[in-house]
Amino acid sequence: MEKGKQGTREESKDEKWVYDASVDYKGRVPLRASTGVWKASLFVLSIEFIERASYFGIGANLILYLTKVIHEDLKTATKNVNYWAGTTTLMPLIGGFVADAYTGRFPMVLFSSFLYLMGLSLLTMSQYIPSLKPCNTKTCPQPRKVHEVVFFLALYCISLGTGGFKPCLESFGADQFDDDHLEERKKKMSFFNWWNFIVCFALLLGLTVVVYVQDFVSWGAASLILTILMALAIIAFYVGRPFYRYRRPEGNPLKPILQVIIAAIRKRKLSCPSNHALLYEVPKSDSDKSQGKPLSHTGRFRFLDKAAIIEEKYDEHKDNPWRLATVTRVEETKLILNIIPIWLTSLATGVCVAQGPLFVKQAAAMNLNISDSFKIPPASVGTVAAVGTLIVVPIYDKIIVPVLRKATGNERGISILKRIGIGFAFSVIVMIVAALVEAKRLRMAGHEVLMTGETEPKTMSVLWLVPQYLILGIGDAFSLVGLQEYFYDQVPDSMRSMGMALYLSVLGVGNFLNSFIIIIVDHVTGKNGNSWIGKDINSNRLDKFFWMLAVVNALNLCVYLFLAKRYTYKTVQRRAMEIDGCKSDRV
Repeated sequence: MEKGKQGTREESKDEKWVYDASVDYKGRVPLRASTGVWKASLFVLSIEFIERASYFGIGANLILYLTKVIHEDLKTATKNVNYWAGTTTLMPLIGGFVADAYTGRFPMVLFSSFLYLMGLSLLTMSQYIPSLKPCNTKTCPQPRKVHEVVFFLALYCISLGTGGFKPCLESFGADQFDDDHLEERKKKMSFFNWWNFIVCFALLLGLTVVVYVQDFVSWGAASLILTILMALAIIAFYVGRPFYRYRRPEGNPLKPILQVIIAAIRKRKLSCPSNHALLYEVPKSDSDKSQGKPLSHTGRFRFLDKAAIIEEKYDEHKDNPWRLATVTRVEETKLILNIIPIWLTSLATGVCVAQGPLFVKQAAAMNLNISDSFKIPPASVGTVAAVGTLIVVPIYDKIIVPVLRKATGNERGISILKRIGIGFAFSVIVMIVAALVEAKRLRMAGHEVLMTGETEPKTMSVLWLVPQYLILGIGDAFSLVGLQEYFYDQVPDSMRSMGMALYLSVLGVGNFLNSFIIIIVDHVTGKNGNSWIGKDINSNRLDKFFWMLAVVNALNLCVYLFLAKRYTYKTVQRRAMEIDGCKSDRV
């Protein structure tokens, strides 16, 4: 009877307070009713919306600005866009590491937001200050060098800001949900879906309103509006301080991994015990404070288990982490090794996403008139992808997931890797459709040159690009959202900002890989005097380039399916296991 009352009191205490190592803004244990969940996430989603609208608005039209204002050729402009996008999505690896190890996520988001605001301010000044403008005349055959310098300085200042902003903001938003609370854990799964919904809504705004202002008003007006909105978003984010749950930095997250590897190497001649219960682990109550949530033992990478073998002759070295590691530390190291193959197979999708600038050039070479009185900006065609994701995400979250939960018994409906795999399959379809549409455009362009003698034929309607953009948006709802959830969920708790940085690095390395592939393809095909990717899009063979990427993505999908079938998920020993008839991805 007494035990029953004590258990009820414990449950009541857990329901009132949040015991997941987070604190409130005063450093106390957070009160569940007044902190976290959606009330805190709304502030996070708001600043993400403004930042993404700025990024997409600038990035979507960047290739046209570089070719029309700065007068770069298509190959150089494409490489510069890829370098900038690649840097922007690789910088989070540094920002995520610093946040996890030293500063914490909230301070890093604030600091990075000001860097981002500085970049937007420089971009605005490069359009309004007379000495920094491209030219003082209406026609600009050659822009000033100082404009190029300030323009690229502004772009890379935005990259630096993104480096701390992106990995920390999303993981900070996900931190507002308690994994040990059933309802909050389910809401966290929805958080990643709605995060991507907001991102796609920002993409829609960026590719319509922002791009329209850039094309038909001025780049200066667009930059000024984005600068003001970003400043207001930073203020709003700071106002939400009392509602947030904060995680304290836990020191260098790479150090425990190195300790496990060193300890395993030192004990390489020992044999692993057949009973993994003989491996070293600290009591659960202590582990909650010292090293996060304890992980269950898995059978992969058995060599690393040697780091947790207790040596009797070195009994006095139990406090030496370079000699003896806990099972949890060993399993965290295994998680990182597990992630590497999945990260590598994700790069092909990163390359697929990097085709955005070429899709924009494709659109620019087509008939942009939707009606006699309305002409769509080339970059705005990408809104179709955003619409595809905006439609799929709510349907998936509110209809498909509940149905699949009942059918499979899995909390997520289907496992994370299955969701990602569906997205990868869509990547193959996107490149096939893009190749077919480009082949048709080239045939129509060639026919019009023969019939009319025009050098810039634009008979084919831009609406032919709708299918490939729509498929791209649907695929992103599976692959990109799945990758975000995967890299947050499957890394050690102390590395969650770095986990989001790893997701972003897929896109960053994808951009650099795309630049490298373009250089190689241009070099090989240019030997015959007919490069697939040259200055004139109507004399190029982008259709063959897209076919090549379709084959690469198809082969990559086969490798991914092989790896996913043999993948071992993270297995957390939860403080309070809820029974609701659902299981997670853990095996």
